[in-house]
Amino acid sequence: MSSNKLVKLFLRVSISFGIFSAVADRFGLWSKKVSVWGNWESFLEYTYLINPWFPTSVISTLGMLVTAAEILLALFLLVGFKTELFAKLSGFLLLIFAISMTFSTGIKGVFDFSVFTASAGAFAISLIKEKYFELDNIISNKSKTA
Repeated sequence: MSSNKLVKLFLRVSISFGIFSAVADRFGLWSKKVSVWGNWESFLEYTYLINPWFPTSVISTLGMLVTAAEILLALFLLVGFKTELFAKLSGFLLLIFAISMTFSTGIKGVFDFSVFTASAGAFAISLIKEKYFELDNIISNKSKTA
């Protein structure tokens, strides 16, 4: 087994769990001791903080859309469905998040939370073509035998 396969799997799992952790936090699933937001309202306040160019009337919708996108992206990365596509989309979403954080709260938080690193990792996943523990393998093998 090549090291590329293991690196890709490690990146997929770690980025997916990082995204799932952030989503769980905004729904209050982490204890208050370790939580960043702790609830949906605090998450929406932060969403507005890093997106001040959006009117407050759309922040709730933006928060819901981003959360839904994060859940789907993390799930598809984790199971390895259309891995290259969803890795690129994850990379772009994380990069937009990093840029928004940089312009609204400064560069330190982006580095502290490794958002650029996660974005780079997602883009790296999209470049590793070898498949390992990916749903894409099963789909590809079924279409070859059909």
